[in-house]
Amino acid sequence: DYILFYSALQPSQSGLQSHHHLTKMCKQMTDHFSFTGPRVFKILPKWVSKASYYFDKEHYCYAGHQIIIQESIECFGAVVWPAALALCQYLESNQEEIDLKEKKVLEIGAGTGLVSIVASILGAFVTATDLPEVLENLEFNITRNTENLAIRKPEVRKLIWGMNLPEDFPKATHHYDFIVATDVVYHHTALDSLLDTFHYLCQPGTTLLWANKFRFSTDYEFLDSMSNIFNITQLAEFPESSIKLFKGTIKEN
Repeated sequence: DYILFYSALQPSQSGLQSHHHLTKMCKQMTDHFSFTGPRVFKILPKWVSKASYYFDKEHYCYAGHQIIIQESIECFGAVVWPAALALCQYLESNQEEIDLKEKKVLEIGAGTGLVSIVASILGAFVTATDLPEVLENLEFNITRNTENLAIRKPEVRKLIWGMNLPEDFPKATHHYDFIVATDVVYHHTALDSLLDTFHYLCQPGTTLLWANKFRFSTDYEFLDSMSNIFNITQLAEFPESSIKLFKGTIKEN
């Protein structure tokens, strides 16, 4: 009834390239196998057993609730990347260590909103941020999945790394217990702006949770740069997917 296979596509490929690659793989499989019924392919991230892909939606189960995520192949921010799954798994499994109940959480690069949704279900007051072109899909996913589950519906806001931070997020009124980010570091030109954003939003008393797939030398260079500003502790590693999860607190002079 089903063909089940694993996908190792990474954010280094564009969404369109990933789509074409998957289509080619599916065609190659149909050339080698005979099918008597509808051909439906399910794509599972290699190490995660909680997700199944069906057309443009992914279904997850975290904190005892089913979460349905609407995706798009049009931009990086409209798909769920592996580090988001890793962080969700960690938050669900380590609720005593990372207690989100009634904590103020801001997610940088929220994308489809999965991490923000899980944090909200776990009791956090969440602000989900991303680029303007991502916000409509982000708002849709958050509304669908947190209604009647969250203490307070997550707020969805525009945040462009390094731009207008004092105006949009003044420190006097915007103090967060946790800043979370997943797979925001890869081979792009905005890493300095991202680090500036981390630095600005993380005040004394704020904990940064950053999960990322380490694939390029720039990933390690970014970690080195972070270590100059933050006290860094590695919380977890997922070797089969090259994902590392770090906790950081701002260094106080």
